[in-house]
Amino acid sequence: MNARASFDVAIIGAGAAGMMAAAVAGARGLKVVLIDHATKLAEKIRISGGGRCNFTNIGATPAQFVSRNPHFCRSALSAFGPRDFLELVQRHGIAWHEKHRGQLFCDESSERIIDMLRAECEDARVAWRMPCTVEKIEQVEGGFRLHTSGGGLEVPRLVLATGGMAIPQLGATDFALKVARQFGLKVVEPRPALVPLVFDATQWAPFAELSGVALEVVLRNEPGSSGAKGRGKGKSVVSFLEDLLFTHRGLSGPAILQISTFWNPGEAIEIDLAPGQDLAAELLAAKPGNRQQLLTVLSRLWPRRLAEQWLEHAGGGMAQARLADVPDRRLQKLAHNIHHWRLTPSGTAGYRKAEVMRGGVDTDELDQRSMQARKVEGLYFIGEAVDVTGWLGGYNFQWAWSSAVACGRAITV
Repeated sequence: MNARASFDVAIIGAGAAGMMAAAVAGARGLKVVLIDHATKLAEKIRISGGGRCNFTNIGATPAQFVSRNPHFCRSALSAFGPRDFLELVQRHGIAWHEKHRGQLFCDESSERIIDMLRAECEDARVAWRMPCTVEKIEQVEGGFRLHTSGGGLEVPRLVLATGGMAIPQLGATDFALKVARQFGLKVVEPRPALVPLVFDATQWAPFAELSGVALEVVLRNEPGSSGAKGRGKGKSVVSFLEDLLFTHRGLSGPAILQISTFWNPGEAIEIDLAPGQDLAAELLAAKPGNRQQLLTVLSRLWPRRLAEQWLEHAGGGMAQARLADVPDRRLQKLAHNIHHWRLTPSGTAGYRKAEVMRGGVDTDELDQRSMQARKVEGLYFIGEAVDVTGWLGGYNFQWAWSSAVACGRAITV
C-alpha cells in the first residue's frame, strides 16, 4: 500500500456504522478507504435479530438512549431517523415487517442489510482493505499516519467505527477506546449492556431448576440500593414491561436485557411477577369457602413450575394449602412478595453474552453534529464506541446509522 495513497478519509471498522459512513462520504465525492481486521464482513449484523436483523425501531427518539449527555444523540437522530433508513431499505427492495413495540426486521436474512451496505459502498467507489490490521496510528502534519498489516497509509481524516467490546468471539475489541485515550479524549467507563444478570449460586439455588420458564413482568432498577455513599444520587428509576426468562445462573429475556443497561454493581432490581393485577385483592375476594389449593389458583397466573417453586420457597406448607385455609395476612404477604420481588445480582454474564457495550468515548469530547473530536481536527468516532447506548429493539442499529450519516455528511478536506 502506498504510504501516500490518495484517500481523503480512512474509516476503521466495516460494521454497520463504518459501512454507512463510508457510503455517505463516498457519495459526496470523497475518496474513502474502509479498513477491517475481520475475514468475514459484518458478523454482528449477520447474527442480529435471530439472523433477520432488527435494523431499526420506528419509534426511536432520544428518550430510548442512555448517555451521560442524554441530549447528545438528538441532532444525529433528527437529521437521519428510522424512516430515512427504512426508505433506503425499501429502495433496495428488502422486504421487512414490524414486530411489537416498533421493531423492524428483514423478512428474509440479515444478509440483505449487509448486501445493501456493501452495494452502497461500491456505488460510492469505496476502497476496501480487509482483512487488514491497524497496528499503530500517529498524528502527523495534515492528518494521520496508519501503520497496518498491509503497509503504511496517510490520510487527512480518520473515522473510528470499530464498535465496543460486546461479543469478543466475533472479534470485538476496545480499539476505539485505546485510540481515544491515545489522543487525550475522556472515556466513560465501559461495561456490558443488554446482558443477562447472574446471581450468587446460594441465593439462586431455589430457582435454578426453573430454567426455561418465561413470563411477562414489570422490572425496575433501584439506583442507590447498594448503600454506597453517593451511588444512585440523581439517577431516575426506570421500568420495563417485557418478558422475563429464568436460566440456570440467573435471569435473562428482554426485561433483564433492558434493565441491565441501567444496573450498577451492588444495586437491587425489583420485579412485579403479576403486572396489572391487584393480587392481594383477588386472592382475598376468592378465598371464602374456596377449597382449591393455592397452587391451583397461582397456576392460572403463572407456569405451574414457577407456582410450585414459589410456594415451596415461601414455606409454611403453602404449596399444599387450600386457599380458604390460608390466613389473610399470609395471602397479603404472598401477594406483596410477588409484586415486589427484590433481588441483588452478583454481576452480569459479561461481554460474551452482551449485545452492546455501555459507555465509550465521552460525548463532551465530540461535536454532536459531526462526531468530530473537539480537541483533534479530523478525528471522528461513531456508533457503539461513543457513550450512547440504545434500548433493546433496534435502537442501537439506528444510532449506528444516524451517527454514521452525521459524520459522513460533515467530513471535508
